[in-house]
This record gives sequence, structure tokens and C-alpha cells, in this order.
Amino acid sequence: MKQSLKEKNFLLTNYYKDKPLDEEEIATQYLTYAQKIKPYVADTSLILDHEVKQGKKILFEGAQGSQLDVDHGTYPYVTSSNTVSGNASCGNGIGPNRINTVVGICKAYTTRVGEGPFPTELKDNIGNHMQQIGQEFGATTGRKRRCGWLDMVLVRQAVRVSGITALAITKLDVLTGLDKLKICVGYKSAEGTFTHSVPASIRVLLECRPVYEELDGWKEDILYAREMNELPANARKYLKRLEELAEAKITLVSVGAGREETIVLEDPFLNKL
Repeated sequence: MKQSLKEKNFLLTNYYKDKPLDEEEIATQYLTYAQKIKPYVADTSLILDHEVKQGKKILFEGAQGSQLDVDHGTYPYVTSSNTVSGNASCGNGIGPNRINTVVGICKAYTTRVGEGPFPTELKDNIGNHMQQIGQEFGATTGRKRRCGWLDMVLVRQAVRVSGITALAITKLDVLTGLDKLKICVGYKSAEGTFTHSVPASIRVLLECRPVYEELDGWKEDILYAREMNELPANARKYLKRLEELAEAKITLVSVGAGREETIVLEDPFLNKL
């Protein structure tokens, strides 16, 4: 602390023309915090292991998308850590064999904040529709998210690297009103080669163009649907095709922003201990 404070005080006084920080004052302040936190500090790995052995179900929630993973994402346009499901084991101190269900959260279209390759990005009225109706803004930065057709190449990779066993499709309602819907089923490289997977080279990916399947859209309001048979036929066809391409079962579909505006097809955690 002394060495670090010496450096910071040098910057504060010489560059920012501010008063230096006091070592004793900082130490006293944070030692007080330490006493407040102390009763809650424990080896959480042991606690989790005990609860698992008691037959308890534990839910780990990840943050950020699969393509932002520092190892398996679109480097260098990634975050500084692992975002795939395997990091739940590393971060919480439990063995990977303790994880028996992985639910992948997937929007009905694709979004991205900031720079990086985005083969299905739409810079037209449809992209604007997705951005505005979906209220697509970065949770941390507040920046507008880039929007585009659902990229099943990326979804399949996420299913593979995270071992996804069930899919939750969100924001299906945002696609309501579009005459035609497209799904990216593969990429075509600059040389004309077709691929179903994400290229290992970021340079190749940046030059890839999406290969689409086209489906009919729907006009009906789906906000009040609570069962699959209450969705328009074209919405059900869209979901069915996503399920086929992802090779993972859809267990939940959200049709609005409200907690109750959800179609639950199956409990992915049922009888999983």
C-alpha cells in the first residue's frame, strides 16, 4: 500500500494539482469495512459442495455473450474473462461434473455492442426496427446495440462450447410485424467457400457474408400468448427451425418484457440433481 500510495500521490500533486491522500486515514477507513465484511467471508467452494451433497439445486448466472469470451470469442473484440458456461466451475470452485444443465439465453435476433465482426448486421429500417422496438442499449455503456438477423452459426458455436442443453428464446415479440424473417445458416468466405462454423481467423470472419434461409413473418400481437398453440403458425415455424438448426431444445420463449409474458414449454431443471 505504501508504495502504491507514493505513486498515486506523486500523480495527484504533480499532474492533477490536488492534495495527497493520507495513508492512516485510508487504512482506518478500509479496516472498518473489513470488520463489517468479516462475518460474511467464507470458503464458498465448501459451502456449495455441502449443499450439492444435500441434494440442493444451485443456479449460477453468467454475464455477457458467448462471443465475448476471451478464449472462444471474436478476439480482440472480447471481454477480459471467460463467459462460457465452464467458467462457473472455475469461478465458484465446483467440479464440472456438478453442472448437469446449461440453459442458453438467446434473443430471437442477434445484437452486439461496440466493434467487432457482425455478418448479419442490418443497417436499414429492419435493423432500426429491432433496435427501437427491442430497446437495444448496452447495459453498462448505454450505447445503441447493433442489430441483425439471428446468426445460427454463432448459436451453434455457443451450444457447443458451453454444452448448452436447453435454449430460452427471448424478445420474440420484437419480430412481430416484419413481412419476412431471415435466419443465417452459414457463411460464405471471400473466396466463395461455404462454412457452417465460425472461422478461426478474425480476418476471414470479417470478410464472410451470411447465407440465409427466409421464412414468412407474422402480424398478430403475441404479447398475451402463454402456450405455444397461442402463437401464430409462422412464429411457431420460426421457433421450430431455430431448434433444428441449434440442435438444442427450446424450453422457454419470452413474448414481452414482463415476467409473466413468458411461455414455459418445459422446466429444464426438473428432476436434475
